[in-house]
Amino acid sequence: MRTPRTAGSRTRRVALVLPYLTAYRLPFLAQLRQELSAAEVELTVAHGRPTGYGATRGDELVLPGAAPLRQRVLRAAGRELVWHQGLGGLVRGHDAVVLPQALNNLRVYPLLARRRIPVGLWGHGHTHVSAHGRAEQRAKAALTRRADWFFAYTEAGATYARGAGLAAERITVVQNALDSTTLATARDAVGEGEVRELRERYGLQPGRTALYIGAVDELKRIPFLLACAEEIAARVPGFRLVVAGDGRQRDLVESSPVAVYVGPADPAQKARLGALADVMLVPGAVGLCAVDSFALRTPLVTTPWPYHGPEFGYLEHGRNALVVPDTAYAEQVAELLARPRQLAALRRACRCDAPRYTTEGMAARFATGIDGLLSVGPGRRARKAAPVDGP
Repeated sequence: MRTPRTAGSRTRRVALVLPYLTAYRLPFLAQLRQELSAAEVELTVAHGRPTGYGATRGDELVLPGAAPLRQRVLRAAGRELVWHQGLGGLVRGHDAVVLPQALNNLRVYPLLARRRIPVGLWGHGHTHVSAHGRAEQRAKAALTRRADWFFAYTEAGATYARGAGLAAERITVVQNALDSTTLATARDAVGEGEVRELRERYGLQPGRTALYIGAVDELKRIPFLLACAEEIAARVPGFRLVVAGDGRQRDLVESSPVAVYVGPADPAQKARLGALADVMLVPGAVGLCAVDSFALRTPLVTTPWPYHGPEFGYLEHGRNALVVPDTAYAEQVAELLARPRQLAALRRACRCDAPRYTTEGMAARFATGIDGLLSVGPGRRARKAAPVDGP
């Protein structure tokens, strides 16, 4: 861990800039503030507004005390570019800044070029192949290696940053997570009576229930999910898919003969749904739902979809999840429901892995990386940050 500053030293200030604020980030930000405060580092959270796909999700949040940034959105060559106004003033009042690793964030380029204070980047690392192809990949690699520090979501992101040319001692793997500790505790507190009541309310049967939690939109492959659910129901009489979430394809879910739509779920509702479900089905983009599946002990079944989030790397096929091709998806889920020993083994692995991905651990690692970032000065290399104890 970091050591506090000596008596009489000035409190250091760090700005963390997020694209926009969401509820699932609040526990991490509170924990990070606590970690940094112990080392006499003051945290400022600044944020913009959601754009593009993010603007369709309806999950933006206002956090008292955070610094909202005015922004201009420009469009060029089919891309959406964002310019955050007022970021220069924010930087002048801080000792270091951490920005999103995003090519469309126009403010990052002058900050890296002038280098008035150490600049860290936080992101996935890799970029998906798109219409912009190799040029986009080269640009992102160049951006990454110019950072003074890189905060990688996962180990894969760290591998990417090293490959881009950034020194290994300037990379921190934060293991992106949500408040899985609270979710796991809530899951453990769910009683058999609650599970029985929910099953009666929704007409569900033990051993024949799957769960989907997340956005109900194209990125999650909702039509494919529902088609597979119908095929599973043909193989497993009484099978039902419980869908918790909201989005543009909600009407497809509500019209499905095998789906039970329950709307958006808070952590307490997630815990109850996880307790009654046998598996979690997410054939589309896997992100933090991987952490949900561990905390709920509800094994996830997905596909090798090319647009998964970095948290897909937490899954190990055959140990804590199943990753199966589209052509075998429904068949594999049906077979898993018929194999209680395999399902129980997957559940045990989920329980084992849940403590590895927590906001507490993520905040501790992030704070250690900030300590390293603050050590970067003009004309000298960063000292290697101390390792973090715990998960």
